[in-house]
Amino acid sequence: MLKLMVPMQKGLEQMPMWLFTGVVALIAWRVSGTRVALISVAGLVFLAVFDLWIGAMVSIAVVGTATFLSIIMSLPLGIMMSKSDRFEAFMRPVLDLCQTMPSFVYLIPAIFFLGIGMVPAVMATIVYAIPPCIRLTNLGIRLVSPQLIETARSFGTTPWQLLVKVELPLARPTIMAGVNQCVMMALAMVVLAALVGAGGLGADVYAGVQQLEFGRGLMGGIGIVILAIIIDRITQGFAKDPTAERNN
Repeated sequence: MLKLMVPMQKGLEQMPMWLFTGVVALIAWRVSGTRVALISVAGLVFLAVFDLWIGAMVSIAVVGTATFLSIIMSLPLGIMMSKSDRFEAFMRPVLDLCQTMPSFVYLIPAIFFLGIGMVPAVMATIVYAIPPCIRLTNLGIRLVSPQLIETARSFGTTPWQLLVKVELPLARPTIMAGVNQCVMMALAMVVLAALVGAGGLGADVYAGVQQLEFGRGLMGGIGIVILAIIIDRITQGFAKDPTAERNN
């Protein structure tokens, strides 16, 4: 995990502000349009002007690592749930527990087993953020039309081809909605992750509360909101239905 997170954090911190902003703006323009690109540029410039840039990059590294690992784990679990009612029945209470448990509680076992630092913060974030991605992967595949599945099978597709070429592409909007929720829930853990030494914008919020520095806490909170808006709009663009785009 550290081999993924540390290079990402260092790379983001060392990347020039203009380059990172340009890349984000290009991605936002490509998937969501000019308006979202302009919002992204304005938000990132705000972070740089008010000296929130380094904290934002640390938060992005934590959230990015947690989201990446959550997606890697959630896709196979969601696929298995869609193919097995018994496995879905087993996973449902587990996911319910993960979603209803107070987020602060996840830090207790993370600190107990892993100590203080980035790793327990990411692990607690994964447990809190992964359920929507698993649920919506399962839902997206189950919502694929049975007629389309039967048509694909009539042409002799193997189960793997059916999954990769039919079910997953058609389930993409629902799966991406799960990814969007996963990212938003990971961002919601940024402040709590700062309690175990994750740093980032959450550390500014925590320090502002602890030291009664209203301005510092407020600016850290605004920075988190800006990141949430940018990431939310971009991931919503990726979630657009490709068939609807072609029809338009």
